[in-house]
Amino acid sequence: MKKIEAIIKPFKLDDVREALSGIGITGMTATEVKGFGRQKGHTELYRGAEYVIDFLPKVKIEIVVNADQIDACVEAIMSAARTGKIGDGKIFISDVSRVVRIRTGEVDQDAI
Repeated sequence: MKKIEAIIKPFKLDDVREALSGIGITGMTATEVKGFGRQKGHTELYRGAEYVIDFLPKVKIEIVVNADQIDACVEAIMSAARTGKIGDGKIFISDVSRVVRIRTGEVDQDAI
């Protein structure tokens, strides 16, 4: 099993969710986060004073899938989240050693 974490622009969340649903992914977690990379934030003007906004709003998506679904998931996220501009985000993939469904006690593949 693998865990996919994707950091994307907030307005792309619905597109990514639909793309993942289209390939059979039925569950995911989305969290509003803030961060920066090469985008490095921007400046805003508020009541005549200039402020530097270092951390930009992003959405972090977390999905646990079988290893054979990795390529399809990554491709779906990339195609749905890409704008072609700086700040589109990143995808991280890591191993998951165990999953337990709290309600039923199912483990690993049955719990996904």
